[in-house]
Amino acid sequence: MAGSVRITGTGQLVTLSRRMRAAGGPRLRANFARRIRRAAEPLHRDLQQAIRTVQLPGTGRTKRGGPSPTTRPLRATIAGSVRISVRQGASPGARIWIDRSRLPADMRNMPWTIEQGRVRHPVYGNRRRWATQSARPTGWWSRTVQAGTPRMQTEVERVLRDVRRDLE
Repeated sequence: MAGSVRITGTGQLVTLSRRMRAAGGPRLRANFARRIRRAAEPLHRDLQQAIRTVQLPGTGRTKRGGPSPTTRPLRATIAGSVRISVRQGASPGARIWIDRSRLPADMRNMPWTIEQGRVRHPVYGNRRRWATQSARPTGWWSRTVQAGTPRMQTEVERVLRDVRRDLE
């Protein structure tokens, strides 16, 4: 799984960034950055929704246990770590990524583990007893990125046309 989705460094973005810098206009650059961020937001929301809806069915005993010993819901915590960043300058563009620093230390690899389809964890914190859960084999990240990237690229191209038209 790729750690992030990037629409950066294309010749059009670099050329446009240079022209905006030469033209000055902080308002123009702020507008550009805002519109690029807006182009990436639907994919960002889709990724958050995808991780929130991943099913992790348990294996083994059918009897349910008590409440979780942790107050950190797994899917919501991972969804909160999906971030957007917009850059201008030498490598302009948008990036959607998982910020591992926003995850607790024991969950830092969970987005990739769930993507691969197998999650092993101690049963209610008991490190002598482990459970294995399976996710859908297609992966929550790759499937969502593949579906959302064309829409994001189309929107970025539209923003580029509009800003280019404003510069001329």
